[in-house]
Amino acid sequence: MTPTTPAAAPPPAAPDRAYGYADLPALMSLMTGDEKHGPAATSTLDALWVLYDRVLRVSPDRAGDPGRDRFLLSKGHGPMAYYAVLAAKGFLPAGLLPGFGSYGSPLGHHPDRTLVPGAEIGSGSLGHGLPLAVGTALGLRARGLSGPRVWVLVGDAELDEGSNHEAIAFAGATGLDRLHTLVIDNSSASHALPGGVAAPFAAAGWSVAAVDGRDHEALYDAYTRPHPGRPHAVVARVEPKHA
Repeated sequence: MTPTTPAAAPPPAAPDRAYGYADLPALMSLMTGDEKHGPAATSTLDALWVLYDRVLRVSPDRAGDPGRDRFLLSKGHGPMAYYAVLAAKGFLPAGLLPGFGSYGSPLGHHPDRTLVPGAEIGSGSLGHGLPLAVGTALGLRARGLSGPRVWVLVGDAELDEGSNHEAIAFAGATGLDRLHTLVIDNSSASHALPGGVAAPFAAAGWSVAAVDGRDHEALYDAYTRPHPGRPHAVVARVEPKHA
């Protein structure tokens, strides 16, 4: 079943002003409190911004459009960068950010699709997002919707989970060319993958690109690289988590 934005989600509000990439650190600084998972959040910041600013065909007024692109955040812990980007793009008001993680706030330590405008899935339990993205791509194909693209962001440590390898193998074998996986590689995996993070994708027949996860032009080039008949994986390398 293809996840959709539920009717119960609060309506998006127009941002009080236009925000750009330079505003993201200030937006993130509004989110205080414990259990922020700061390194997990900042590792995704550039990759998320380029995706939402230049690639994804989705906006607050298209949040329920069947023809929209879908973005699934599998790396759901440390969602501050995700919330900051959603606020910058008008999916939610910046005034919600200071309440991050507090009682009654829609912005939890893991995103909730019933509370956060623009969120396609509830996430936080690692290893679920990529299989859900495969199911989403299959659902769109079954409905005859060939336009929407499916993007899922995972962390390199998530690839320790066996469910991801089953999803990678299935997607490659079935030629899910509307499926895109963005892997944030901050060297946090407990078990190094033979051949590196990109190896399982390449072995399963995916198109693969590995880039500097802080280089916006390199990210954009990797995101938009043609990959007819095959799913596409972008491995974005950033500084190690412990650095």
